[in-house]
Amino acid sequence: MSGSRKVTVAASMLLLLSLASSVLLLRRLDQVRSHATLEEVLFLNSPKWVKRLSLGYDGLLADIYWTRAVQYFGSKHVAAAGDYRLLYPLLEITTALDPKLIVAYQFGANFLQPNPPEGAGMPDKAVALVEYGIRNNPDNWKLYYDLGFVYYYMEPTNYPKAAEAFERGTKVPNAHPFLRVLAAQMAQHAGEIQTSRMLWQAAYATTNEDLIRKNAVAHLRALKVDEDITELEKMVARYREQTGVLPSSFNVLIGAGMLRGVPVDPDGKPYILLVDGDIELRNPKDFPFVVKGLPPGYNTELPKPRSR
Repeated sequence: MSGSRKVTVAASMLLLLSLASSVLLLRRLDQVRSHATLEEVLFLNSPKWVKRLSLGYDGLLADIYWTRAVQYFGSKHVAAAGDYRLLYPLLEITTALDPKLIVAYQFGANFLQPNPPEGAGMPDKAVALVEYGIRNNPDNWKLYYDLGFVYYYMEPTNYPKAAEAFERGTKVPNAHPFLRVLAAQMAQHAGEIQTSRMLWQAAYATTNEDLIRKNAVAHLRALKVDEDITELEKMVARYREQTGVLPSSFNVLIGAGMLRGVPVDPDGKPYILLVDGDIELRNPKDFPFVVKGLPPGYNTELPKPRSR
């Protein structure tokens, strides 16, 4: 037998032995105490070591660990558990073995974020998981979408980070145009008027979808109202500091040289100056996305669906 043939035979035997050992190990893990919990059989929690021991079968082991992560979450969720301590290690190993397994990032974030018993209550880990997914799949716009909603569902909501995540996603080739809408909406709720205006203008300019363009126009109108009222509130406060009393009307501010004329909303209707110094819209229903200028009890808060 030639030397090269001996090497081939030896390598083949070693590969078969390794495969057999891997199969026996997995079977043994499943047989250890028939009612054993996953905590008792997760002997390796280091992604690096699991990857080294995978013998090149990264994809197969990734599927196994992903299946176990789903089973682990499911069993904990059904039992209304308060502790999901192994969920992130399972997801971390899964994605280290197969960084392209997009479903693990998307569903994994949904498993990690909600508070127990609905989830693990680990929003920081959800962020870390999806960011790892983005580093390994930078052209998948859905991961930026998921990251934005991780920040949105935080308590309290992190609007600036959500806006940033959605905006990052808009730069991905073939990203869904609705990401621009989400980015602008998050920036508006964060109170970043200039940033939000720029994003809504971009959303309007970069789409041919009529619904998105109308939505962008409605938000730009609302931003104009919010900006107007912010400036008017500052003016009223400044007048009170100077005189010790609130202005009784806009004509008083005009007489004081603070205004050139009665301020109007984007529809040309005058704003209302109340006796307590607050500013209100005459027809708030015409501006569904405004934050300021609303009568007491008038609610336009962005709803949060239970799932996404």
